[in-house]
Amino acid sequence: MNTEGMRMVSTVNPNATKEAKALLQYLSDCAGNCLLTGQHTQTNPMEEREYIHEVTGYYPKVVGFELLSYSPNIDYTNSSKECLTEVYENQNTMKTALELAKRGDVIITMCFHWFSPIGGTDKSFYTEHTDFDPEQILVEGTKEREAFYSDLEVIAKELNVFLKAGIPVLWRPFHEVEGTWFWWGSKGGAVAAQLYRMMYRFFVEEKQLHNLLWVWSSPTKESYPGDEWVDVVGWDIYLPEKEKTDYKKQYEELIANTSSNKVAALTEVGYNPDIDMIEKSRVPWAYYMTWSKEFALTEQYNTKEEIRSMYESSYSVKLDS
Repeated sequence: MNTEGMRMVSTVNPNATKEAKALLQYLSDCAGNCLLTGQHTQTNPMEEREYIHEVTGYYPKVVGFELLSYSPNIDYTNSSKECLTEVYENQNTMKTALELAKRGDVIITMCFHWFSPIGGTDKSFYTEHTDFDPEQILVEGTKEREAFYSDLEVIAKELNVFLKAGIPVLWRPFHEVEGTWFWWGSKGGAVAAQLYRMMYRFFVEEKQLHNLLWVWSSPTKESYPGDEWVDVVGWDIYLPEKEKTDYKKQYEELIANTSSNKVAALTEVGYNPDIDMIEKSRVPWAYYMTWSKEFALTEQYNTKEEIRSMYESSYSVKLDS
């Protein structure tokens, strides 16, 4: 890695742990000099991670985990088999994430498909499955606000385990509010940004979760919480059809609408970036994260040949074990 001209970066939380500060600096140093491989998992066996190892002999450097099954308000009685299967497959993944992180060199990132704190049924993280109004969280004394903080208490306990173990976490809440498909984005990006800031204050100031790096995953101006709240800016990109790309156009749009002062990441992709293109263009994505299930486990999106090309490249960062 070429270290000449690298800039020092600071976490938005001045009390961040030394591990969190070191991780953010590492991500910044990587951006434009290499690309960290990443893979999301949502089940305990981490099939996607194992599949990559079978195909390439390597493991991804960044591993994504999902907290959906930790939502306190899941309707186990009236939800579909598909929904319950997703919940059951996801149970205890925080234990799996902790065990993996304790083994060494891996970077952990987490997202939260949060079942609505009140009401809803089936996959109530989707707006279509709940009448939960996120705007009411902003109002003092509402049941929505009370439920919001009650759920955050539960999630804070899970994240605190990683704090005690000295493990930094790329924490990515309230993603994809450029659309209204999730309840937290149903009233627009500006409301979601306020929820994000409320969560930040609660987790950092009240719960002292200083091991978190704060990742904002949306490319719209109206939703950006502000530089003082965000460590990493990202975009979840699912192209309508496959193309060979370094996602340069999307990078330029993302930083124009958020900040050029932040580490940038492809926080979810369906189609992996082309590693040869990125090596040539040096678009400064710090990492990418392929989404789970069919995006990783079949050749519908990324072929074995393409995955091997990614992991065998001298420009990509991966793990031997």
